[in-house]
Amino acid sequence: MNEKRRRPARPEPVEEIEGQLEGRNALTEALKSGRTIDKVFIAAGDTDRGLQRLAAQAKDAGAVIVPVDRRKLDAMSTTHSHQGVIALAAAHVYYTIDDILEEAASRGETPLIVICDELSDPHNLGAILRSAECAGAHGVIIPKRRAVGLTAVVAKASAGAVEYMKVARVTNINNAISELKEKGVWIFGTAAEGSIPMYQADLRGPAAIVIGNEGDGMSQLVRKNCDVMVHIPMKGRISSLNASAAASILLYEAVRQRQEG
Repeated sequence: MNEKRRRPARPEPVEEIEGQLEGRNALTEALKSGRTIDKVFIAAGDTDRGLQRLAAQAKDAGAVIVPVDRRKLDAMSTTHSHQGVIALAAAHVYYTIDDILEEAASRGETPLIVICDELSDPHNLGAILRSAECAGAHGVIIPKRRAVGLTAVVAKASAGAVEYMKVARVTNINNAISELKEKGVWIFGTAAEGSIPMYQADLRGPAAIVIGNEGDGMSQLVRKNCDVMVHIPMKGRISSLNASAAASILLYEAVRQRQEG
């Protein structure tokens, strides 16, 4: 075997504290969703009324409020934008594929799912969760290994959408794709060399949109297991879109098609 042709292994993303929430919006949405908040660290001496109201709401919900120096908040922060508050909440509950399909059934809607193939950038995953929630998708599937989980950065980037979107974390993406296929869901992969433009893809039926890794795109096996490979028409000089931007465009193409019937 020619060692030079071997694909280098991507390093494991650094795992953050999944129960840590940073910033006012993240804590507000967690409280609104009914998520259990154990402890809230708040900047000592901060007289901002909005922050004080938020702390009071958290206290009413059963959280312990701990005033701390802003330097401690800075040291605890992984987003570098804590806005004077960091909360420790119960870890996010991950769902199953059946849970996601049941969510669609409970709404009387055709399943719309996003599959993330080894995304490593928490900002991308957070943005995808935000777009998926806004588009009315029923769930997002992520792998357990070589991919970011529901960390504080993801929660902040999602603008609170993480509190409402069902996320399934699976051992093997290809097995998840097989399970979805068995349950009647069509798998649409996205790549620059996709065989048809996205406008020709029928996204009105049960659909899962696969978004590849930021650097390498989808793995070859995942690509092979997709039912249809689509591309987003590119009119400019740049040949590709950010993963979260691509997900948003495909999701809203599905929304458009479903609204038009």
